[in-house]
Amino acid sequence: MGIVAGLDSSPDFTRIVVCDADTGAVLRQGYAPHPVESPEGGGRPADVDPQAWLLSLGEAAGGGLLEGVQAIGVSAQQNAVVPLDAQGNTVRPAMVGGDKRTQVAAADLVDALGGREAWAQAVGCVPQAAQPVTKLRWLARTEPDSALRTAVLMQAHDWLVWQLLGRPVRRTTDRGGASGTGYWSAATGAYRPDLVELALGHQAVLPEVVGPADAAGTTPEGLLISAGTGETMAAAFGLGVGLGDAVVSLGASGSVMAVHSEPLLDQSGTITALADATGLHLPVVTTLNAVRALRGTAELLGLPDLESLSDLAMKSTPGAHGLVLLPYLEGERTPNLPHTAGTLAGLRRESMKPEHLARAAFEGMLCGLADALDVLRGRGVEVRRIFLLGPAAELPAVQAAAPSLFGTQVVVPQPADYAAIGAARQAAWALGVSRGTLDPRTPPAWQGAVAQVLEPGEELAVGQAVRQQFVSVREQTHPGAFRP
Repeated sequence: MGIVAGLDSSPDFTRIVVCDADTGAVLRQGYAPHPVESPEGGGRPADVDPQAWLLSLGEAAGGGLLEGVQAIGVSAQQNAVVPLDAQGNTVRPAMVGGDKRTQVAAADLVDALGGREAWAQAVGCVPQAAQPVTKLRWLARTEPDSALRTAVLMQAHDWLVWQLLGRPVRRTTDRGGASGTGYWSAATGAYRPDLVELALGHQAVLPEVVGPADAAGTTPEGLLISAGTGETMAAAFGLGVGLGDAVVSLGASGSVMAVHSEPLLDQSGTITALADATGLHLPVVTTLNAVRALRGTAELLGLPDLESLSDLAMKSTPGAHGLVLLPYLEGERTPNLPHTAGTLAGLRRESMKPEHLARAAFEGMLCGLADALDVLRGRGVEVRRIFLLGPAAELPAVQAAAPSLFGTQVVVPQPADYAAIGAARQAAWALGVSRGTLDPRTPPAWQGAVAQVLEPGEELAVGQAVRQQFVSVREQTHPGAFRP
């Protein structure tokens, strides 16, 4: 029996799980916040000293947490760019998260290559403000001296793996992390150095992309470090999703991703063609409005929280007495309507009650995500089961409506550190392959997430009628905007 560890370095904290390599059973856990000061006015900083991640890791691993561990996997926040000079020192703090400073740079890059279709064909995605390629463009335009000194590019999990290995000459990443950079293609499995030069103004050294079951290296003490990956890919691996599964995430914005056997090149850029942590693919479709639409409705109705909004919505019935909310409060990405506003339709005397508006908000949010799901289904992605993630997934109003609106089984996993678990599973895989006990094509069969399973049942026909009501209003309001 082996013991492995998975560490997840999120934007706010480090979590570590120590697991049995054969079963995935969690043996012990560690946690530490990141020692990062919030910027003036609150929120998350756009620039972070990567040393803060190491300090947090050391604190989380304190007290002998890693005693007996034979391999470590690393998951970390995606889209963080760590620019290094030729000696391996940071040129400036890491640029992290959804950095709004780079929105103009994203549009600039789209035009520079010849449009959205050109980017989708090149790397399977269109530059967004958060992506590393866009941050490089911002750096070149805003801090040209820092850009000129940048000789090596790494992401958060790349940098942490490199540090754990003692900063070797060889630098590595994985397919999942590379697929989100905007300069690596999941379809070809190769970098586009010309896009780095387009963004940064010159070439830079990029990490070697290693296979899902490969080790990044071994420490002098003999501790194996696996390839590492981004949080999204690690969480999917920790959940145990596979072909036929989709994951719907309910954050302020929403996302729908599914495991697929091949990359999906979408000329419109609606689909972002990411790679997963197993050698397969994770096409992703996002919506700008998910839980933010619920919070806006709660504020409008004078309710203190989403739980109260859910309780109120449960007093209504499916279809909200004909009330339909198109929840495009911040514009929308799916469908691509960046400058639109939300729409409330179906106002009649009998529908003008708080509980019906509350119900319409939940149904509108879920129908918007069902639209995103249809984009993937329309490209041949089979979806037999949906994992529903995020705190809002626990709300009764979401659970009552989601199976019938999505038209399939919905699984609501119990809260757990799935990204850290996924990183540990990757470590177990690499450890087994190094010992000759596991096939590099087949990850270890760990027990899946403990979850609540919801079936559409007899409500399926009702849910599809509600969905059609939403589609009808969408087509009347924005004719031709949505083409799955």
